Amino acid sequence: MRETRETPEEAAGRPRSAVVRDALGVGVAVGLSGFAFGVTAAGAGLSALQAGALSLLVFTGASQFALVGALAAGGNPFTAAAGAFFLGTRNAFYGLRLSQLLALPRAAKPFAAHWVIDETTAVSLAQPDRRSARLGFTVTGLALFVLWNLTTLLGALGAEAIGDTAAWGLDAAGPAVFLALLAPMLKSTTERAAAALALVLGLGLLPFLPAGLPVLVAALAAPAVLWLKGRRP
Repeated sequence: MRETRETPEEAAGRPRSAVVRDALGVGVAVGLSGFAFGVTAAGAGLSALQAGALSLLVFTGASQFALVGALAAGGNPFTAAAGAFFLGTRNAFYGLRLSQLLALPRAAKPFAAHWVIDETTAVSLAQPDRRSARLGFTVTGLALFVLWNLTTLLGALGAEAIGDTAAWGLDAAGPAVFLALLAPMLKSTTERAAAALALVLGLGLLPFLPAGLPVLVAALAAPAVLWLKGRRP
């Protein structure tokens, strides 16, 4: 396969310091919300070792919260795992896009796949060129992986000292950062309509569907809006 050469403008890209600053900001802000997961996991009856293993091996915050949330509500472990699995399938779609954008060496792809999550995807897609996207992906992934695992253990071990996670608002840090990165990218009417419909579907179905399924149904908003757009005269 012929290698794609970057133009001089692409090679220049954004200043490395700006990319690192933005990536670290996302990694630190979201990584600290691992406290909330550690506390929630402990409240669901998981040990600190089990909570740490989930963060280390699964490393996709929303799926982890879906799993322990379902367990805390008294759900069947297999049902809870299924909901978390379906919620985690979104990362496969992220991977398809990032594979083209980052064009990493074959040997690096299995390791990079573990870091394909909401935040690394958002930071990478926000960059104007491949070099900046690779740097943003790496810095965000590394910072978030280290902090998330560290704060998960601290949260699980100090669950009683931290208290109610809702009072701290730590569980909202991840989604808030991701939405802040996504909002400026919604420039056209079609993109805004798809985002609005996804929001309505995701929130509206929360009381009726098992954990993890509303976000998958919300993903149908994009093809639905594009189909309606294609039918317009």
